[in-house]
Order: sequence, then C-alpha cells, then structure tokens
Amino acid sequence: MLCSSFRSATASLGLGRRAASTIAQKYSKAVYSAALSKSPQTLSKVQSELNAISNVIKEVPDLKAFVSNPTLSAKDRAAGLAVIYSRAEGSKKEPVSDITKNLFGVLSENGRLVETQGVIEGFNELVAKYKGELEVVVTSAAPLPRDLSSRLETILKQSQTAQQAKSLKILNKVNPSVLGGIVVDFGDKSIDLSVSSRVNKLNNVLQQSV
Repeated sequence: MLCSSFRSATASLGLGRRAASTIAQKYSKAVYSAALSKSPQTLSKVQSELNAISNVIKEVPDLKAFVSNPTLSAKDRAAGLAVIYSRAEGSKKEPVSDITKNLFGVLSENGRLVETQGVIEGFNELVAKYKGELEVVVTSAAPLPRDLSSRLETILKQSQTAQQAKSLKILNKVNPSVLGGIVVDFGDKSIDLSVSSRVNKLNNVLQQSV
C-alpha cells in the first residue's frame, strides 16, 4: 500500500519543495566553491570534515546547545569551536582544514552557527550534484524493513530524476514524530506520506468546520 502510494506520488510530479534557508545556502555555496577551486581531493576532505562535525554536534548535547546559542561571547565561541574541531579529528588526529575552519570562523563572527546543519546539508547536496549522485532521504518512525527499502529503491530508479543521476544512495532517518508512513526527500523535492501529515490535515479540516 505504501509503495503504491509512493509510486503514484512520484509519477504525478506533484512534489513540494523542501524549505531551505537562503542564508545556509549562501554559506554552502561559498565553502563548496572554495574547496573545489583547490582540488577534488580537497572537496572530499572538507566533506568528510563537515560530516564528522555534523555527527559530533548531533551526538553531544552540549555542542548542540553551543551552536544554537547566539549570545555567547567571542571567547566562548572560539573555545567551543576548538572542542568541535578536536572531536571531528577523531583518533587519527588529522588537523581540520583551513577551509573548514574559515567557514566556522565566519559563521561564528556573524552569529550564524545555528545554521550549521543546514550549511552542511546544502554542501553535501552540491557535492552530490557535482559527482552525479542522487541522495534520497527516507524518514520513517522506525527503521525500514529491508524488503520495503528495496521496493522503494526500485521505484525511485524508475523516476526521471534518478535516471539523470550516475548513482542512487538511500539514507533512512528515524523520526518517531512521523508516527507511521514515510517522508521522502530527494533533490529539491519532497513526498510526504506520513501519518502525522494526514493527522495534521484532518485537524485543519476539523478546525475549519467548527
């Protein structure tokens, strides 16, 4: 049933665009251009660093709170970034590149550290486009069973967007708030087949009828 609904949504092309921060996109494009102008190897290194930083922020509550607090002093911001760099270096202790440090230095100075995750997501989208990759993010209340994931992949490969890409990568994110069903994001498109979406629509109808 779910795959059938997804197939219909994909075929209809009635796809909404994901909301994206214009500010985050600006920084994403800047760091992408800076890295690529150096070399494809630099681009890959910066991507690895940014993804490591993204994971660190998600995993460490204090660092998540740090990037979300625009009222910190310059001294506190510098100390927080030093911790993030150290964590991102991991066991290999390979120094974070100047390009990545410059990005976060500017974000910090402009009070935009709260945009960090959006900047990294935008950067990854630009890199994927450069490499001819299509990353599909499937958000569900619980991890998708392998058979359902395989069926979704088969359907996606038949879409015009996927056929224009060199490779397809599916990432399953778990978010209990969707309640059931799935939300599929790929490129600048989004298909919302979640139970929470249907509940919200029902609530809106009930409110309008009162």
